Amino acid sequence: MNFIAKLFIGFYVWMYRLTGGKFGGELGKFKVLILTTKGRKSGKIRSSPVGYFERDGGYFIVASNSGASNSPSWYHNIKANPDEVKIQVKDKIMKVKPEIVLGEPRRPVYDWIVSIAPNYGEYEKTTSREIPLVFLKP
Repeated sequence: MNFIAKLFIGFYVWMYRLTGGKFGGELGKFKVLILTTKGRKSGKIRSSPVGYFERDGGYFIVASNSGASNSPSWYHNIKANPDEVKIQVKDKIMKVKPEIVLGEPRRPVYDWIVSIAPNYGEYEKTTSREIPLVFLKP
């Protein structure tokens, strides 16, 4: 990630936290949370704004990486350090238990997400990998 992108994401996270999600809690029609993970290689705490979909008493996030051939870094961090995951939704900060959703259980949820946010259907067409879902349960 280049310097400008890192600077922008850092500013976004800072403003989200400062305003309790009043800034950045929604981006167009998408709801946004701040995902905090522990780096799998560095061990550093990393925070990223991520779109989410509320369902079944938790939050689904999509490791689409805009349809790239690889999953986003935060996905690998969650897999490596599942006990080190927190989220901020608006002004509420909580530790969550992540569950990776792949295969047959993923399909109906992914289809539901695509019905709300069709761009995720387009991402699926541009990559050969199965785009993982992560269910974050408070």
